Amino acid sequence: MMEEGLQPKISWEQGTGYDLFISLAVLHSPERFGLRASWAAGVRSRLATEERKTLEQAEKLFQSPLQWVYSLPQPRDASSVIWALRQVPTAERLAALTLYTGGDPQLAEVLQRVMAKRGWNDADLETLRDAYRRERHETLRPKALAEILDIWKQPEMFGERYLAAIQAYYQVFFAEEEQRILPALEQGVAQARHMAAQMALPELFEQLSQGVTIPDLLERAELIFVASFWCTPLVFIRKLDERRALLTFGVRPADASLVPGEVVPDALLQALKAMADPTRLRILRYLAQEPLAPAELARRLRLRAPTVTHHLSALRLAGLVHITLEAGDERHYTARQETIENLQKQIKDFLVKPMNEVKE
Repeated sequence: MMEEGLQPKISWEQGTGYDLFISLAVLHSPERFGLRASWAAGVRSRLATEERKTLEQAEKLFQSPLQWVYSLPQPRDASSVIWALRQVPTAERLAALTLYTGGDPQLAEVLQRVMAKRGWNDADLETLRDAYRRERHETLRPKALAEILDIWKQPEMFGERYLAAIQAYYQVFFAEEEQRILPALEQGVAQARHMAAQMALPELFEQLSQGVTIPDLLERAELIFVASFWCTPLVFIRKLDERRALLTFGVRPADASLVPGEVVPDALLQALKAMADPTRLRILRYLAQEPLAPAELARRLRLRAPTVTHHLSALRLAGLVHITLEAGDERHYTARQETIENLQKQIKDFLVKPMNEVKE
């Protein structure tokens, strides 16, 4: 941890290699990111069946390997990242993308053990299940866990298929997408650097993450901010080790959309959809008065906790709430007044914008 009174060192990263992997996470969980599911399915359908299956498996096997991209030399663009992956021995690719210093040690231990002995048992399955609950907050069925362990006992087979699949994905979609998002990445980093010169770190973090505060993270000795078009407005966090953490920040412009040629901006659409629900309006009304935990909101609204969590996720996606993650994963939410106040301007700007200025 950082010595008391010292500010973390801040580093800035931009490279389309990060969004190469983040885009795959978004395309496989479009609802989480507010992306139209039919469009995401259309992009995935450009791949051959075997390639689609491999990339779907990869989303279960490992989270976007941002820490691996960061370990590579510059430039960290998509083609350089794929070239680097090609240099990794086939049997080692899965471990390279999955295991890193700041990850769950118990998860790493069980996966390395399965890979070394080329087999697994019930104890390995139970250990993996507990690790996924801890690391990803997911509870997987035994069949899904067994599928993961079967892949790890023959990593060379997956390593070969994954390289072929991600190369195909780059060719049929991401090579063109890379050119579209590059200007936003460059501009986003430039704007973030400017903000960093004018703001204290807590305020900077809240602005870049569009409404998140994580006190523990701000105590690291170094924070590496990575610009991402595809993650906006959410953040991906990787704790590289005890001293360093890597986190993405969204740079997709407010008047832009993930879907090329889409007329209605994502930010405006998500805000309007979120506020069209009476329960979410009630939640915002409570949160405009004071910070509240989901459990307290559920009590006041007389709703089940999972229902409240679902509504809070929609409000977070729309940038309408601020979330503070305390120790032990305790969360408190407040309304983001600046976003709510800016919504009227966004609506007006969209309605009065000449049609010949709409990006098709």
